[in-house]
Amino acid sequence: MYGFSEATLRIPSMTAEQAPVASDISTPSYICTSVTATTVDTFLAEIQEAAASGVDIIELRLDFIADFDPERHLQQILSSCPLPYIVTYRPVWEGGKYDGPEPERLAVLKMAALLGAPYVDVEFKASPYFFADHHEVPLSTKVILSYHDFQQTPEPAVLERLVTAMRDAGADIVKLAAMANDITDAARMLDLLRKKSSPMIALSMGEKGQIVRLLAAKYGGYLTFAAMSPERASAPGQPDIGKLAGLYNYRRQGARTKVYGIIGNPVSHSKSPLIHNTAFQNIDFDGVYVPLLVDDLERFLTAFKDDPDFAGFSVTIPHKEAALRLASAVDPVARQIGAVNTLLRQPDGSYKGYNTDWLAAISAIERGVAGGAAAAASTAPSAADSESPLKGKTVVVIGAGGAGRAIAFGAATKGARVVIANRSRERADQLAAALGSSATSCSWEDLVSGRVTGDVLANSTSLGMTPHQEESPVPPQIAAQFKVVFDAVYNPLWTRLLLDARAGGATPVDGLQMFVGQALEQFRLFTGGVEPPAELMERTVLDSMGTTTAAPPTLVAHTVGGK
Repeated sequence: MYGFSEATLRIPSMTAEQAPVASDISTPSYICTSVTATTVDTFLAEIQEAAASGVDIIELRLDFIADFDPERHLQQILSSCPLPYIVTYRPVWEGGKYDGPEPERLAVLKMAALLGAPYVDVEFKASPYFFADHHEVPLSTKVILSYHDFQQTPEPAVLERLVTAMRDAGADIVKLAAMANDITDAARMLDLLRKKSSPMIALSMGEKGQIVRLLAAKYGGYLTFAAMSPERASAPGQPDIGKLAGLYNYRRQGARTKVYGIIGNPVSHSKSPLIHNTAFQNIDFDGVYVPLLVDDLERFLTAFKDDPDFAGFSVTIPHKEAALRLASAVDPVARQIGAVNTLLRQPDGSYKGYNTDWLAAISAIERGVAGGAAAAASTAPSAADSESPLKGKTVVVIGAGGAGRAIAFGAATKGARVVIANRSRERADQLAAALGSSATSCSWEDLVSGRVTGDVLANSTSLGMTPHQEESPVPPQIAAQFKVVFDAVYNPLWTRLLLDARAGGATPVDGLQMFVGQALEQFRLFTGGVEPPAELMERTVLDSMGTTTAAPPTLVAHTVGGK
């Protein structure tokens, strides 16, 4: 690599005193999409498609074009782009497609600048060559110096040294992209953005780092990348334009925007971002709700403990019991249940735990017991009765995790006899013991063989969830033995278990009621008591599943217990 001299740098180095502080950076955060077609003709067509997609900047990935001839095609491509664009000619050694001579590649980038390109992307490792001669790139072209690590996210000190070196090397905009092997890696990148002293693009690759892409505007990133459609993502974890701009309200994010999210593993299937972001936008609440793929809850909370804008979380499988342990204060009901599905940041930075699952599930089951199918299909609150219709009934709960504990506790509170069935008999025994004399446990074999029955069957596990919608925790003849069958799974709305229950004459109660009900109370907690738009939230979930009616689909073949 060549060394640097002041003559080869396009911008002078700044002293620490001269460098702007983060609060001085007030430019908007742009949405960029990449054009990656593989022939010149399709590339030109895709540029027009990208320009119509609603983005602010287009990245021209010249390295994807198999028949690209710079002398014949470069000016044609650049002149065809109606929006500001970034010229990128990425080599294979930095994750791109170009495998030819380096001097020719860098000459194309420099020629693009001379032809008026608003931005060129130059790999940091190649920057000494790019700036080696004394023919300066026009100041009208902003040089993005980029660094990619496809294996890991470097330690904070390494990231900071890279930023300084890239800025000193002549970067108008620093770009860092690194693989997130854990969501705590995303915390490093967001922290880098928050502390920046010059324009910066910071990206985490992979699903565990997706929040960096979704929240770049809040933290002042120069831009973020989005795909024109989900199947055309040019990097792992890249969102599509519609979701980024619409669902995640990217252009309205700002420094004061509060961050909420769904903590779980997996989380990509969750409708929680859809239902909460729709509701936030409906009341013009300055918050954004994101998916948080978390392996270790304690590690996640520690990584974001100094960021007060991470204000609250929904908690799902498998972290509800860990959330109880890690919360500094716990609502008495959640403490008694032994599981937390909501964490709310307190003024001192700690979190208080709540459980909004139990009442939503029990209310839905009560409506099914009291009113049959018509009442069970409604998410409206049931009438306040002096005595629960569950009193004296036997409720068999499948699963002893967080949702199972909530349903079991709620049923026992309402005066029901509770039976816990779980693949691990030990966990079923422990939950039954915690509930006291109103509860017993049974083996999985006793449940699926029909030796244990009752009035209500309540599935709290994920069996039957999309994409495994043909699975059911019990055979159809077992579901038919109960008067009411409840399934906490809401995607699909009509699970195999509920279809079997209906075919056998039982009243089916779908999981949408529990999902929407618990989300309504979470919304109140997140917004400081604002009443949620309940009908909108329910309709939003139904529409997203292509479901506008409670009518079930045609019965088809099934499997039991995932076999």
